[in-house]
Amino acid sequence: MTLADTAGLDGYAARIEALARELGLEFAPVEFELVPDSFMAEIAIYGLPVRMRHWSFGVRYIHQLVHQKMGNSHMFEVMFPGDPCHAYMAEHNSVAENTLVTAHVLGHADFASRNALFLRFGAMAGQRILEQSAARAQRLEMALQRHGQEQVEAVLDAALALEQHVDIHAELHRPPYSVPSVPSVPSAPASLASKQERTAVDDPFAQRYRRLPGEAAALAARAAARARVTQHPLLPPQPEYDLLWFLAQHGPELADWERDIFLAVREESFYFYPVYACQIMNEGWASYWHARLLREADFLPPALYLAAIKSHSDVVRPYAGEHQQALAVNPYHLGFCMWEHIIEREGLARARQICRDDDDCSFVRNYLDGELADRLGLFVHESRRDGETRLASRDLQAIREAILAPKYNYGAPCIAVTLLNDDGSLVLRHDHQRDGRGLDLERAEQVLAYIARIWRRPVTLHTADFRGTPRVLRSKSEGIPEPPAPAASSTTSATPTAPPVQH
Repeated sequence: MTLADTAGLDGYAARIEALARELGLEFAPVEFELVPDSFMAEIAIYGLPVRMRHWSFGVRYIHQLVHQKMGNSHMFEVMFPGDPCHAYMAEHNSVAENTLVTAHVLGHADFASRNALFLRFGAMAGQRILEQSAARAQRLEMALQRHGQEQVEAVLDAALALEQHVDIHAELHRPPYSVPSVPSVPSAPASLASKQERTAVDDPFAQRYRRLPGEAAALAARAAARARVTQHPLLPPQPEYDLLWFLAQHGPELADWERDIFLAVREESFYFYPVYACQIMNEGWASYWHARLLREADFLPPALYLAAIKSHSDVVRPYAGEHQQALAVNPYHLGFCMWEHIIEREGLARARQICRDDDDCSFVRNYLDGELADRLGLFVHESRRDGETRLASRDLQAIREAILAPKYNYGAPCIAVTLLNDDGSLVLRHDHQRDGRGLDLERAEQVLAYIARIWRRPVTLHTADFRGTPRVLRSKSEGIPEPPAPAASSTTSATPTAPPVQH
């Protein structure tokens, strides 16, 4: 874009923002910035303008470049909700494209200001997005200088491998497990009985039952077990699905800087979650509003309006390239069509209530009806190992669940810490029945090796393969390094970031 183009865009942007407020959109101030294509790609890959360095982001960057060269990806903007919101637009975009981007970003900002999930996670973290992520990256650079790339990268390998394994129903800043108080030891013979047993000690049937062979020893064993649990509570007290939090809190040999990295990655996962959980709603809402704002912006030149609407059609099309059907749902297309359907039938006020209260799961289950599914030509397909793909179902419930299946549990398998043994070894269990799938065992073993390397104790995972056959994976003892020598470390309270919205 030339300087004249930039000046023209600034004028359009101010008038579009005023029009948005007239139509009832609510949002924090939005700061727009034009950036080079290479910087735009980096933001999209790293998820933040400045983020902790790791080799995996380089791999993603190469994949992104390949997709762009093949014409399968076009990044118009990356937007960060907050106060203020930050939006980055690519310099290669035309004035028409960046006019559409301006309206689209305002739709995202309105959604983030209304949706309960965005508001909850934003309240836990604060709103100073870019400054906080830059401070976190600086702390990592200090750790790299002090402890070397190998040690720091080993911690990041484990933390980023588990970045989706957080408990999004818990608070970001959660307290440690509560330790039960140790009761006084009751006098005999009640020392061998529970409270319920003591109330029935005079019952004739209970007395006869206790005199049965072996019962006295069993009662004594149960009492001893209760005493052990009271004095040395089991960890965790219930299955713990927030793996990042547990490892940071209970890693036996973790230094402060290592715990800080785990907590930093956990915080980032919390802030990426609302965008992940509301992608269809959020992209559809922004697409609905950019189309409406462009339509009602009578101050736009006709040629610019037509070019912007052409870009809108490219964004919300149901399929890619020249193909006339798609085997994957475009969230922009589905969300845009669903919001138009809802507003046409129930009105804008009702749509704003849904925007406030729902996420993608409730949105699709409650508002993707049979009429709309038929009009959009939605179906469920099956892909065989030999490459054959066939239509499996047009049932509405099956369509809804097929759309939502990848979103379940943040897209990660349901794995919990179930036991921290006295020797420091760790037991993980994969709830494959609840999950509805087994694991890729080769990848699972790699992740287990990452965990064992920083846990520095044996780690066991109970899971199932893709056939559902139970399997037990154990970390290799030779892959567990010796604990590092104590070193000065920088303890930090990692601060929050906000998730990007990218196209």
